[in-house]
Amino acid sequence: MIIPYQELSKEALTNLIEQFILREGTDYGETEVGNQTKIEQVLTQLKNGEALIVYSELHEEVNIMSAQQFKQMQAEEGDYQIDRDEF
Repeated sequence: MIIPYQELSKEALTNLIEQFILREGTDYGETEVGNQTKIEQVLTQLKNGEALIVYSELHEEVNIMSAQQFKQMQAEEGDYQIDRDEF
């Protein structure tokens, strides 16, 4: 289930993004990128629809994933078609 980022409080959204960037541990190359910059980048992706907040009923957890990953996951499960109007 997709959760619109606008439905979360600012604090909850920030905490979710912080957990996401800490788990991802992405290598940003030689230049160190601060956490605030990473948070802003993920928030921009959420606003642009490039990333989604997804709740898994099966695992009872919330995660951030790319829209492409979500589409692929749903296609593999074959039980849901994503519609851009949903988010």
